[in-house]
Amino acid sequence: MDDILLQATIYLAAMVIAVPLSVRFGMGSVLGYLLAGILIGPVLGLVADTEDLQHFAEFGVVLMLFLIGLELDPRGLWEMRQKLLGLGGAQIVLSTIALAAGAMVLGFAWQTALAIGLVLALSSTAIVLQTLNEKGLMQTNGGRSAFSVLLTQDIAVIPMLALLPLLAVEGMISFAEDGSIQRGGHGEEAHHSLSLVDGLPAWGVTLVTLLAVAAVIFAGYYLSRPLFRFVHMARLREMYTAVALVIVVGIAFLMILVGLSPALGAFVAGVVLANSEFRHELEANIEPFKGLLLGLFFITVGAGINFFVLWANLFVVIGLTLAVMIVKGLILFGIGLAFRLRGRNLWLFTLGLAQAGEFGFVLISFSLQQSVLTTRIGEMLLLVVALSMLLTPLFFILYEFLSRRMGEGGEDTPEPDTIDQQAPIIIAGIGRFGQVVNRMVQASGFKTVVLDADLSMIQLMRQFGYRGFFGDPTRPELLHAAGIDEAKVLVVAVDDRQDAVRLVDYARRRRPDLAITARANDRLHVYELFNAGADHIVREMFDSSLRAGRYVLEDMGLTDYEAHELETAFYRHDRHNLRELAELWVPGVPVNRNAAYMERARELDSNLEAALVSQADEGEAEEKGRRPRGDAGALRGVVPGGGQRPGDG
Repeated sequence: MDDILLQATIYLAAMVIAVPLSVRFGMGSVLGYLLAGILIGPVLGLVADTEDLQHFAEFGVVLMLFLIGLELDPRGLWEMRQKLLGLGGAQIVLSTIALAAGAMVLGFAWQTALAIGLVLALSSTAIVLQTLNEKGLMQTNGGRSAFSVLLTQDIAVIPMLALLPLLAVEGMISFAEDGSIQRGGHGEEAHHSLSLVDGLPAWGVTLVTLLAVAAVIFAGYYLSRPLFRFVHMARLREMYTAVALVIVVGIAFLMILVGLSPALGAFVAGVVLANSEFRHELEANIEPFKGLLLGLFFITVGAGINFFVLWANLFVVIGLTLAVMIVKGLILFGIGLAFRLRGRNLWLFTLGLAQAGEFGFVLISFSLQQSVLTTRIGEMLLLVVALSMLLTPLFFILYEFLSRRMGEGGEDTPEPDTIDQQAPIIIAGIGRFGQVVNRMVQASGFKTVVLDADLSMIQLMRQFGYRGFFGDPTRPELLHAAGIDEAKVLVVAVDDRQDAVRLVDYARRRRPDLAITARANDRLHVYELFNAGADHIVREMFDSSLRAGRYVLEDMGLTDYEAHELETAFYRHDRHNLRELAELWVPGVPVNRNAAYMERARELDSNLEAALVSQADEGEAEEKGRRPRGDAGALRGVVPGGGQRPGDG
C-alpha cells in the first residue's frame, strides 16, 4: 500500500509541476507529460517498472476513442466519406507501401516489412487532437483535414488487427545488440494472458476478431437502452458513472480476450451509441477520467523509454525515427497539395501527422503475441514510435514559427463545403432565427438547403441530424451551387446586417421572381432590406414583443379577444407605417435630421394611438355584457404613444 501511494504521489507531482511549465513556455501539455515521464523514469530513476502502470494508463486512450466515437454518428461518417477515403485512405496506403518498401530494402521479408509499415503508418490521435484543441487549430482547414486522417486511421486499425495474424513467418531477421541486422528466431516468447484466440489458426483469429466487433455493435445498438432504463430506476447520479465505466471497461476486456485493441472496441461502441439519448450523459461521466488517464498515459510513454537500448543503438534509432517522419511528411505534403491545402494549413497537416502513434504500441504488442515480429524488432519499433511522439510537440512549435514567418495574418479560414444538394428553399444563416424556420419548414414536408459561415453551428446541426453546408452565403458561387437559379424561396437570416443587405440585393438582381424573406435587426435595417428588394421582412424582436405586450394586456384585465384584436391592430398599423416611412428614409442621413421623416413619424404615431382607441371601443361593444372593464382613457395609459420609434424593435 505504501508503495502504491508513493508511486501515485510521484506521478501526480511530476504532472502538476512539469505540465504547467511546459504550457507556460508554449510547448503544450503533451510535451510536458512526456518530459515529466522521462524525468521521473530514466533520468532520476524514481519509478522503475512502468509496464503495469502503462496498461492502466492506456485506458485513457480507450476513453478518448470512446468519446470521439460518441461525437460521430454513422450519418456524419457518411458525409465525411470523401475526406476519409481520400485524405485518410491515401495517407495510410501510401505510407504503408513506402515504409514497407524501406523495410524490405533493409532485408526484411515482405510479411514483416508490411507489418512494420502498418505499425508506423499510423499517427498519434491522442497527441494531435490534444494539441490542436489547445492551440485552437481544430477549426482550420488543416486541422479538419488532420482530424479526417486520424479518424480514418482509428477505423483502419480494425482490418489491420485482422490482417496481422496472417503475416507470421519463420526465420525472420532482427536487430543485433549493436544495431546491425541479423537473422534469427522469434526471441523470447510473448507473455500470453487469458485469451480466446490462443491456439487458433490465423483464419480462426481473424474470424473471432470480426465476431467480437460485431458483438460490440449488436450490444451497443440493442442492449444499451434497456441497461440505462434499468439503472435510471435507482435515480442515483453515481450509478450513471458506474454504468458508463461498465460499458467501456467491459468492451475493453472483451477486446483483450480476442487480442484486439480495447481502444478500438471503445471507438466502435462510441459510434454505435452516438445516436443514443444517453450520449450526453455518457460524455459528462467519462470526460473527467479521460483527461487524467490520458495524461498518465503520456507520462508512462516517457518513463518507459528504454535508454539502455537507445544508447546502444542511438544513431540507428534516431536515423530510423527521422527517416520515418521524413517519409511520412513528404507523403502528407503531396496529399495535402493534391487536396488543395495551401500555406499554413498545408504545413499544419504535414508536420502534425508525421509521427507514429499510440496505436503503434498496440499493434507491436499484438504482433509479438502472434509471432509476426521478434522481441528485438519490437523493442526497436517501440523506441521509434516513442521518440517520434516525443518530437511531435516540437514539430507543432516549428509549425507556429513557419506560420509567423509566412505573414499571412489573421486566423485561417476553413474551406467551404462542397454543396451537392439543391432544394426549392434556401436558408442563409442557421442561428436561433434560421433554425426555427428550418425546422418548421422541414416538418411541413418541404426540403431546404442550409448555408452558414459559422462552422460550429453547422457541426451542431449535424449532431442533431440536420444537414447543412459550411460557407459564406453571400458568395455567388455558393448560392449557385445551392440552386439559387431554380429556388422558389430565399430566407436571409445571417447575423451581419450588411451581409444581409448585400445578399438580398444580389438575389433580387439575379432572380426578380424569387420570394425573399429577410430578418432585420431593427427598423432602420428594415428600410435597407426593403430598398434591396426583400418581399417579407421580419424584425427579430418584433413578433416576440407583440406577444409579450398581449400578455401584459391580458394581465391588466382585458379578455383574450380584446388583447388579440389590439395586438392585430397594432401590427397592421405598424406595418403600414413602416412602408410609408421607408419611402421618406434617406440612406446615410440620420432620421432625426430628416425633417420629412420626423414629421410623418409623429403624425403616424398619433394616428396609431387613435386607431387603437377606436379598436378598443369596438371590442368593448362586442364584449359588452360579458364582464365589466375600464374605459378608453384607461387603455390610453396601457398603450401610450402607439407605434415604435425608428431604430426600435
